[in-house]
Amino acid sequence: MLGFVPFALVLGAQAAAKGFSIAEVPLMTGLNFGGGSEFAAVELWTSPPHIALIVAITFLVNSRHLLMGAAFAPLMQHLSRRKALVALFFMCDESWAMGLADARKARRGLSAGYFFGVALGLYVSWIVFTAVGAAVGPLLGDVTRYGFDMAFPAVFLVMLAGMWKGARSALPWLISLVVAATVHLLVPGAWYVPAGALSGVLFSYLLAKPHA
Repeated sequence: MLGFVPFALVLGAQAAAKGFSIAEVPLMTGLNFGGGSEFAAVELWTSPPHIALIVAITFLVNSRHLLMGAAFAPLMQHLSRRKALVALFFMCDESWAMGLADARKARRGLSAGYFFGVALGLYVSWIVFTAVGAAVGPLLGDVTRYGFDMAFPAVFLVMLAGMWKGARSALPWLISLVVAATVHLLVPGAWYVPAGALSGVLFSYLLAKPHA
């Protein structure tokens, strides 16, 4: 939750600079709980907004949740459909990684108590501090000059370190990184997100597939 604070402030401040009110920022972050897509939407925001473009980019950036949800599916078979859908709504990169790690460590399905404890704490802190960012952003100016934007990659590096299982298991990460970086340089828009995710999944499948 502490890791959420800096880049929640950055997002709130950037949204305020684009004309969002203090009430509209937590409304956006609460309904679309996906930090990367929210940054993309704010970056593309104009007056009047290009709704179709923003929806398309949001879908592309959030497409990684399709793979994350698929990884969760075998672990949620003991949950009711209603509880599983609620869990997927509150799923973000950090709660997904922590829930998955806990389930694998305990060698059982997803612990609803553990997951919702993590996810709800992250959800509330995200909404609160994006609203704070919208309130104090105009007073502080460009908050990225304080280095707050570095919290975003730092959180993901910590997540990767916690999921490290050796060089061979990390090869899909490298493939995903190379493909995403290449697509980012060559293709405009957010296509690098699904390209990196799908290439990593495909390589993982080929790596795990038994050879005849």
